[in-house]
Amino acid sequence: MASPLVAACGSSSDEVVLSFYTAADGAEQYAAAAAACTAQSGGEYKVEQRTLPKSANDQRLQLARRLAGNDKTLDLMTLDVVWTAEFAEAGWALPVPEDLETKLRDGSTLAGPLATAEWLDPQTEQKDKLFAVPLNSNTQLLWYRPDLVPNGTPPATWDELIANAAANQAAGQPAAIGVQAKQYEGFMVWFNTLLESAGASVVGDDGTTVTLNDTPEHRAATEKALSIIKSVATAPGADPSVSQSDEGTARLGVEAGTMFAEVNYPFVLPGLKENAAAGGVSFLDLSNVPADQQDAKVNEVFKSAPYPSVKAGEPAKVTIGGFNIGVAKTTQHPDLAWKAVACLTDRENQRNNAVDGGVPPVLADLYQDPDFQAAYPAWEGVLGSIESATVRPVSPAYQSISILLTDALNPPQNIDPVGDVDKLADLVKQAVESKGLIP
Repeated sequence: MASPLVAACGSSSDEVVLSFYTAADGAEQYAAAAAACTAQSGGEYKVEQRTLPKSANDQRLQLARRLAGNDKTLDLMTLDVVWTAEFAEAGWALPVPEDLETKLRDGSTLAGPLATAEWLDPQTEQKDKLFAVPLNSNTQLLWYRPDLVPNGTPPATWDELIANAAANQAAGQPAAIGVQAKQYEGFMVWFNTLLESAGASVVGDDGTTVTLNDTPEHRAATEKALSIIKSVATAPGADPSVSQSDEGTARLGVEAGTMFAEVNYPFVLPGLKENAAAGGVSFLDLSNVPADQQDAKVNEVFKSAPYPSVKAGEPAKVTIGGFNIGVAKTTQHPDLAWKAVACLTDRENQRNNAVDGGVPPVLADLYQDPDFQAAYPAWEGVLGSIESATVRPVSPAYQSISILLTDALNPPQNIDPVGDVDKLADLVKQAVESKGLIP
């Protein structure tokens, strides 16, 4: 049965084919990068892009099944930034070769994204060994309507943002704030950002010590994060379906005119522009505006600003997302696989991934390229957010931690900022002690 399958792929018997399993979002850009790297290899290898399911949980599950089953057709894989510890601990992702790691640590790669690819090397006990190469990042900003904030100036803190919402409600204006609060990973991102910005964390550097309530300062920070979530969900004029809100509902809420602001990713800008051109945005009609004038028109009525701070005067520590590329333990061609990874994450492919796919690059010098700045207008805010970023809890039990916490926090209207701290800490402890084996 093998011969027809090889022939169907159009591969000769001596050609090295590296399968590259990628997330569904951005699949076109990943396929283009695979084709470019195949051409650049001069016949040394061929990269074949293969698309994983749409859901992040389903992507992880399919990769885990292939790795646990020793599927030798799996060579390269996009890894969500929260999977590094789990895949490294399980031995599923090969450590990055020393020469490539040295190159990545020369300052060319932004520190936040680089940290998402690190975990403890069981062989050398190096705590910050790289097990993947950063490909792209993602971060949230505050997106707002300047006509619905005082003097067009965006709120700098969550307390100011919530007060702005109350004033809008009293004036009969849109008062809801777009957030991500249904039971899924986006809620964990919001909670973690507020928590880290307030001065606490879910677990310590060892990935196992629960730090939500281990000191009075950490307990107070956890209470503050929970109080912000509850205030957003219960304020007059709040989104009545906030317990089911995600990135898409936040974007559409602003476009429909029911929300005056949202915390969201840069994809909302091209999305709003596209819908406005079709007449689908309540406060902006671009259907009769020439294409070369549309960006200026959009910028008059829809702007971005730094993510709201928890502590006045201190930048928020926004939880970054994105993907890294790892080499699977099942590959039969590790040397060529790492060559391909270096190509797939090079400057040109990162630029294309950002401009065509909307996701921020991780190479620092790209943000200083005038051509890139023109093609990626939110670059300055994105870069600032990434440079002050935090990452999600680094732990092999992360998936279970996320599932248990988002279940406990939803619906956000029912949160008890004081009473829920110990309950959340107990859930994290349960996940850690069970080594993540919680459905």
